[in-house]
Amino acid sequence: MPSAALRLKTLSSQALDAILPPRCPVSGEAVESQGTVSPAAWSALDFIHDPLCGTCGFPFPYETEPGMLCGACLADPPPFETARAALIYNDGSRDLILGFKHADRTYAVTAFMPWMARAGADMLAQADALIPVPLHRWRLLKRRYNQAGLIAAALAKSGGTPLWSDAMMRTRSTPPQGHLAARERHENVRKAFAVSPRYAQKIKGKRLILVDDVYTTGATVRECAQVLRKSGAGAVHVLTLARVVKAGY
Repeated sequence: MPSAALRLKTLSSQALDAILPPRCPVSGEAVESQGTVSPAAWSALDFIHDPLCGTCGFPFPYETEPGMLCGACLADPPPFETARAALIYNDGSRDLILGFKHADRTYAVTAFMPWMARAGADMLAQADALIPVPLHRWRLLKRRYNQAGLIAAALAKSGGTPLWSDAMMRTRSTPPQGHLAARERHENVRKAFAVSPRYAQKIKGKRLILVDDVYTTGATVRECAQVLRKSGAGAVHVLTLARVVKAGY
């Protein structure tokens, strides 16, 4: 028989669905349960799968040998071990991600969990902790939530990996990255992160996963990973909901 906790969880979910009928976070259509996307929204999503760059997870358009690296990683090896993402950031996923990030559709995080668990299965199986990329306190006050923090918390809850939500902090406010070129993005976040003093000893030798919503040029996660490695982390991996895939990358 189901446990009392499971029955209570089921009843709570049913009560929530009765009060707030489940809607697709993209189209607003009625769906079976909270966090589910509609068939039309699902068909527009491009999930990332092999073959991939062995380091940054860039999806190759052709078959390659396992572990092959993309040109960007060969030219400038990143400070993280691996990076993986569930979705390609494009017209099919943009509304889903922007709605979650800027329009308070935080319930969409439920839909992300199986996708990200699949994309990050290897790193999650060995991780000591999840660390979300932090927002500066002023931006957090304006937005009211850190989307990376919500994803990391949901991953920790669903998979059991410890969450270190405040292990990193932004030491200065930075302009939004949206309209910056790749070089400008890297300069924008340079020296903008630090390890919280409370975690200075805790992270030493640990296998850590940085969690964020979108991997664009990798500027932010590279900077964070570099800070963690310089602080003694044993290995740093990156897991994001989506990544930008540009031709000729």
